[in-house]
Parts: sequence; structure tokens; C-alpha cells
Amino acid sequence: MSPTIYDIARVAGVSKSTVSRVLNKQTNISPEALEKVQKAIAALNYQPNKLARALTSSGFDAIMVISTRPAKTTSGNPFFSEVLHAITTKAEAEGFDVILQTSKNSEDDLKKCESKIKQKMIKGIIMLSSPADESFFTQLDAYAIPVVVIGKVEGQYQHIYSVDTDNFHDSIALTNALIQQGYRKIACLHAPLDYHVSIDRLAGYKFSLEKQGIPLNPNWMIDGGYTHESGLEAARQLLSSAERPDAVFATDSMKLLSIYRAAHECHLKIPAQLVVAGYSDPMLSLILNPPPTGFDIPTRALGEESCDLLFRRIAGKQVPQHVIVETHFSSVPAIL
Repeated sequence: MSPTIYDIARVAGVSKSTVSRVLNKQTNISPEALEKVQKAIAALNYQPNKLARALTSSGFDAIMVISTRPAKTTSGNPFFSEVLHAITTKAEAEGFDVILQTSKNSEDDLKKCESKIKQKMIKGIIMLSSPADESFFTQLDAYAIPVVVIGKVEGQYQHIYSVDTDNFHDSIALTNALIQQGYRKIACLHAPLDYHVSIDRLAGYKFSLEKQGIPLNPNWMIDGGYTHESGLEAARQLLSSAERPDAVFATDSMKLLSIYRAAHECHLKIPAQLVVAGYSDPMLSLILNPPPTGFDIPTRALGEESCDLLFRRIAGKQVPQHVIVETHFSSVPAIL
């Protein structure tokens, strides 16, 4: 049978309340009593019951990570697995457990968040994406626990923070680079416009074309959905059209993969016959040949920065409301 705090109190020769203060890291205890309790804990190989501690103290040393997206929309997307790995590694180093939450929809997400907050099961939340409908943030903000969103947050909140890249201006820079290298027939294969990241990347592409006086072609702005299958179908549609673009801006790594696959099927050589640029990740850039041009998303930095911000806020430190993580651009080849 596992030892209890009563056993520790008996071995240490102190009261149960003294043991409780030591386990909850309170300061109102003498050095002598602290030493006795610590020795008893070591001798008994005591492992604290987290549930019991949560009910009698300030809660679990745990954070919750939620995607705010149904699982079918994140399956196969390397961003989510990589950023989650960065978060769990950082949390482990800081002594925090991670509760990964999956849900059917945002309403289900909110109910699960509220339940865990009320039970003192979590001290903070990291959201892996930022929905365009921010009503979720408004409701969470009322609970006064820190929430860090990987993505843009437009509204004004007391306890909601964001860590993001500058998707709008990065997309302008990428599209400008294509135009400067002589491309005019530039298409955009984008994700559904349910999240700020997708909205901003498409908006940057459109802003650049309009600024340069290049007419927008609605047939070249295609929603590739969330899955590999929907992305590939959209890419095939784009590249098999009578008027084919000479460059494609892909707004995420799954869209890049779809364009490369569709180009291979259509016997189009990259970049000689079709330039593919957009948002990738370091691993994908190593795999694809030739490597795509554009931006490698700093996935690891986004995960680590979100953890740093959350843990500092949990500790009561002042933190910025919005953090922008730097990105790096790889050059676009000139038109042949």
C-alpha cells in the first residue's frame, strides 16, 4: 500500500498539517520541520496523489492543449504534430503535465475547458489555432486563467494572449517576389477561411496582386480543404484547366504536397514549367525535390514561445499580449 501523508507525519514526528504545508510548497514552516518532512518523504518513497492535491490546493500542475479543430481537419498535417511535440517537451522540462483535448466542435471544446477549469485540473491553456469566430475567446476570458493562442487574436481580452507569425505581410512579400521575378499568372491554393491564418495568407496574396495592378482571377483562387484528398483534387483542377497558371502560391504544407503530386501527374516540371511557392516546414523542404520556395514555418519556435509565455503568466509575471515569431524567406527562381 502506498504511503500517505499520515505516514509521513508519523515518521517525521510532525503534524499532518505541517506535512500538507510542505507538499503544497507553503512558506510558513520552520527549517527543522521542513528537513524532517523531506527526509521522511525520501525514506518512504512517497509519490503525491495529484487528484488529492488538486482538491486541497491550487490545482494540478497541468496545462491543456486544444486544437479547436475537428480531428479530421488536422489528420496528416505535420504542423499540429510538430508544434505539440515542442509544447510537451517544454512543459516536461518545466514540470507541467499536458492534457491534450480533442472535440467535435467549438461548443464541445468550450464545455470541456469549463469543466477542467472548474475542477482545478489546469492552470492554463494553449490553443493550436485561432478561429475567425472569436466568441470562444470571450467566454474563456471570463474564467481569468491564461490562454495562449498560436495564431492571431483580433479582439481585446484580459487573459487571452497570442503567438503568431506575420502571415499577412509574409504573403505579400512572397507574392511580390513572384511578381518581381516576372510571374503574372499566379494562382493561390488555400485552406478554408474559418481561421485567421487562412484569411490573412489569402488576403496578402490578393493585396499584392491588386497593388501591382494584376487582375484577380477567381478561377485561380481555390479552396483546397483540410485533407490530402481535397487538396489533391483542388490541385488537379487548377493544373488541368485550359488556362494554367505559371506559379502557384500554396498556403500550407499540405497544399504544397498536393501541387507537387498534381504537377507530377500532369508531367509538369518544377520550377521549369511551374513555380511552387508558399508555406512549408523544414522536414518537407528536405523531402521535396526541388525544395519549395517561400517560408518554412518556425513550428518549434511557435510551440516553445507559447509555452514560455504561458508559464511566465502562470507564475504571475507580466508578459506581452501579442508575440510575433520571425520567419525566413527563401528566394523565388526567375521566370525562364
